[in-house]
Amino acid sequence: MNTKFPYAFLKLPLEIERLPELAYNLWFSWNDDALDLFARIDRERWDQILHNPVRLLLETDPAVWESMSRDEDFIQHYQRVMKHWDAYNNEATWFQKTYPDHLQHTIAYFSAEFGFHESLPMYSGGLGILAGDHCKSASDLGIPLVGIGLLYKKGYFNQKINAEGWQHAEAMSYDFSRLPILQVVTDQGDPLIVDVPMADRTVKLNLWQVLIGRNKLYLLDADHEANSSWDRELTAQLYGGNQDIRIAQEILLGVGGVRALRALELPTAVYHINEGHAAFQGIERIREQLESGVPFHVAVEVIRASSVFTTHTPVPAGHDAFPPSMVEYYFSSMFSKWKEHKQAWMKLGLDNAKPLFNMTHLALNTAALRNGVSKLHGRVSRNMFRSFHGSIDEKEVPISHITNGVHMKSWLAPELKELFDRFLPGTWVSNQTNSDLWRAIDIIPPESLWEVHMQLKERLLRYARANLREQRRRNDLPAEKVEEVRGFLSARALTIGFARRFATYKRANLIFNDLNRLDRIVNNPDRPVQFLFAGKAHPADHPGQEVIREIYRVSQMDRFKGKIVLLENYDIHLARHLVQGVDVWLNNPQRPYEASGTSGQKAAMNGAINFSVLDGWWEEGFDGSNGWSIDGNNNADSSTQHRENTESIYRKLEQEIIPLYYNQGQLPVQWVSRMKRSIQSLTPAYNTDRMVMDYTNLTYIPTLRRTLSFIANNYDTVTKVADFKQFVLSNWHYVRILEVNDGGSAASAAKTGAASGLTDTRQPLKEVRATIRFGPIWYKDTAVELIYYEERSDGWHQVVVTMEAVKELEDRVVQYRALVPSHLRHRAHFSVRVHPISSNFATSFELPLVTTL
Repeated sequence: MNTKFPYAFLKLPLEIERLPELAYNLWFSWNDDALDLFARIDRERWDQILHNPVRLLLETDPAVWESMSRDEDFIQHYQRVMKHWDAYNNEATWFQKTYPDHLQHTIAYFSAEFGFHESLPMYSGGLGILAGDHCKSASDLGIPLVGIGLLYKKGYFNQKINAEGWQHAEAMSYDFSRLPILQVVTDQGDPLIVDVPMADRTVKLNLWQVLIGRNKLYLLDADHEANSSWDRELTAQLYGGNQDIRIAQEILLGVGGVRALRALELPTAVYHINEGHAAFQGIERIREQLESGVPFHVAVEVIRASSVFTTHTPVPAGHDAFPPSMVEYYFSSMFSKWKEHKQAWMKLGLDNAKPLFNMTHLALNTAALRNGVSKLHGRVSRNMFRSFHGSIDEKEVPISHITNGVHMKSWLAPELKELFDRFLPGTWVSNQTNSDLWRAIDIIPPESLWEVHMQLKERLLRYARANLREQRRRNDLPAEKVEEVRGFLSARALTIGFARRFATYKRANLIFNDLNRLDRIVNNPDRPVQFLFAGKAHPADHPGQEVIREIYRVSQMDRFKGKIVLLENYDIHLARHLVQGVDVWLNNPQRPYEASGTSGQKAAMNGAINFSVLDGWWEEGFDGSNGWSIDGNNNADSSTQHRENTESIYRKLEQEIIPLYYNQGQLPVQWVSRMKRSIQSLTPAYNTDRMVMDYTNLTYIPTLRRTLSFIANNYDTVTKVADFKQFVLSNWHYVRILEVNDGGSAASAAKTGAASGLTDTRQPLKEVRATIRFGPIWYKDTAVELIYYEERSDGWHQVVVTMEAVKELEDRVVQYRALVPSHLRHRAHFSVRVHPISSNFATSFELPLVTTL
């Protein structure tokens, strides 16, 4: 397959003929020198067109190119960038060095949205930005990853704030021919089309390619002339429309994404589902296996072995779910052909408690490895989906966590990169995950870091004033009201930023609970404070839009005017200014509803100091010296949390944050010291290089190797696993714990905890015996364990002691023994359980079968 380069007639002088190659690869978006190269062509136009190099090339007068080709400085700049680009493509990568045997295997990364750069606005918020940063680091590390998504011709929306403070969602429509994307064509030059059956029809999808450094993203587009007018609009709007549009979009993403991989002939070995939107890929891949003659139960195991699922939603209501009849309707053509498997397919996603077909349930049932996006979110997810896995402790539920990060090259200010180049080891960018390397931050002179920070702050404030002036001009305010904005915001004032999606749980208006106290904080003449807010609410989220209006209302009060401001149309470009220029990054969601959050990570690497509720990533990132926590009783009801968090915000601002900023004259040395600590402790941990390496080491490579072993020798191993699971599921009811005997005397003093692997190595032990009937199941295909709980400094912890088979009795009965602390005097203090195990399982509780007594 090829890509259709639409502007072959664009003839540039030989000296700069490779500019289109650079413009059509988003590598430019995380390389400051490349961005500066395009800006040199026409700086004013560059800003007007959202830094879109494709439009810049197409809309620049040919005479300019002739002039540029004779500009010695420009040519030297161009040659430097192209040399860097060629070196990037030819250098040995982390993946090549670490996993040289797997370079030929593709990892498919499915996501409903991708956010790379303001020139390609196909994202709504954090999920898309994370997906974009994931792909960028995958390219930097040389991981053979390909993205799969949808191409939204109307994007998300432009946000306008009217004179009353209401959000107006302004529809967008894109001319794909002027974006850094290319249509995929066949070898004959015709557009490559992917057919997706849907209900009683087939939807045809165009396929577009986005180049991301070494890797590619493929976007599916339903705006094809052969489709009905309704179907052509399916990929028009991100997260738009009713449930019919939502399920249709998710079918196009999941089913169409798999079919696109096949049409492209990509040898895909791992399928990463980034949130449940793409979970239908599992249904399509099961269908493929059936078509090739693989039995259904074996097909499910192949799909499970080769799939990775990342959940981002800590609230049950946030997981997409559809009426079963709707799923049956949209998959009717497939179900009519495979009638005997319809119920088995439906069971994979059925939430019996509702009853609804839940996309997260489908993803959990078709992916062996699953993870949340922070340590706390992992715990929340394990608790949320504990019922999936039988009667086991929440900590044992097979959902791990890989904490999110951000792409450092995209978010770190160029001025800071230049400063770090002077003081950090030369390999600091390529070895950014090495925490030892970041110790060199200490040697940066405080005045140097502060000077750069103040430059970034001034740039942010200029940008903010321009944003406010445009709001007022567009809303037809008098000229004097437009011009008064020039006096808003002071670089001298402590500047606090709050920017994210305006969902109500993020509580953007929390700080407005006591306006008189806020007045005293903001308007202290000796220690002024100012707040910058930005963010969008979904057009259907009316409570979120009310929050925006409240922020606007407060910002218009005389006592807060010019000191609390609401910036409109939050996007990557505005976000970049904010995270690079504020002094403090404020985040106060209701715990534990922030799965991870990444905006604070972007701010931290730029020297902004986080002030946040201990939720998401900050619970594990905060160490007491690199920022501040917003305190409160996390186990209290929401109103109590609300009240306590508010008080903590005010108190810490008044007693800690503001004094630290102002009490040291022109150069706040202690403040800069905390800035350094923030950069030093957080940047090496919360970047996507670390995150993507974690995904590779912990999920991609284990998944790839397991899949290859499963399907080797004509699916021999996976067939045995699938048959084993069926056998165990059919016969588990025979497993019975007949007796547990804890009457033995305490073991001899020599037999202490050290001999049994128990936590306390000094305590005396006693013996417990259990007698178990297994029926047709072989006892060695199970684990028999004794469970009790012990209190430690951080709470109660489950202790699992493996019991040893000591005697086989008649009628498939086996007797087990274990040593436990003698203080467990009564049977009520512990339990015995049995569950199936296999060396071919991805996790200990892959089968949700547990028998306890």
